Formats: sequence, structure tokens, C-alpha cells
Amino acid sequence: MQEQQNNPIFLRPRFYLELEEKQDVLLNKFKQAVQSEAFKYKSKIVDHHIVIDFPAHENRYWSPQLHLEIEKKDKNHSIVRGLFGPKPEVWTLFIVVHFCVAITCLGFATLAYVQWVLKTEMLVSLVIALCMPFVWVALYIIGRIGKIKAQTQTKELHDFVTGILTA
Repeated sequence: MQEQQNNPIFLRPRFYLELEEKQDVLLNKFKQAVQSEAFKYKSKIVDHHIVIDFPAHENRYWSPQLHLEIEKKDKNHSIVRGLFGPKPEVWTLFIVVHFCVAITCLGFATLAYVQWVLKTEMLVSLVIALCMPFVWVALYIIGRIGKIKAQTQTKELHDFVTGILTA
């Protein structure tokens, strides 16, 4: 089993495993694990995609969700791609806020330019436009804090998956 992980600066960590087993065998391992009584996670298996989430009583705002994709490399080899991230609702909200900050920055920068060309008061527009990059940095820091809070659960999911794959 070879594992590669992406750069730790990313808010949504990824990993990549290359295994010497068939895609169907790996999918069956996950199906058996999900059906066992010891399985404590919520999961969905659709085709060769697996989503593993924490149960409601352990789920927090920053709790990660693991999306696995099992791909067939060749006849006897498979690739498992894993993506840790927040729940889709949280990630969508995060992206919408980023989009609003970008539109606000561009809008007020344009307004400041127009006011400058018209030789009118542009201080407020300029200040708002210049503050938006700081808001972006604050959003990134908030994302990093969420990632740090989720580290123990992320490690737990990762260990669970590698345990299934190596069994």
C-alpha cells in the first residue's frame, strides 16, 4: 500500500492510496464493514463512491466527512482517493461567503475608481475595498481553526479506512 497526501496548507486534505487488490474486493470490504455491528459511522455507498460521516451524537459543526472514490487502475490494482472536508452544507456556506466577499471587493473597488474619475468623495468605497482582502485572510484562518478542531476525528476516519483496506 502506497499513500500520498497533499500539502497540509489545503483546507480539504486529500490522500491517495494505490493497492494491489481489485476494485470489487475493496468495495466488498467496505460493504461488510458497514453491515457489521461494530460500525459506528453513517455512510453511503453509491457505485464506487463511499461517504463516511460521524453519527449525530458525535457530529459537530467542524466534524469532517470523508469521501472515498475507488478506481480501477488495471486488472489487479486499484486506486483509492480520499477527500476530507466539512459537510456539503458547511462547505457551500463557506464558498458563498467567499463569493460575497469577492463581489463586495470588486464592487467597491469599481465604485472607488468611478468616484476617483468623477473627482467625488471615495474614501468609504476605497476603505471597504481594501478591507476585503483582510476578510479573506480571516475566512482562511477560520477554516484552518476548523481543520485543527477536526484533526482527531479526521485521524480517526483515516485510521478506520486504512484498517479496512489493509485487512
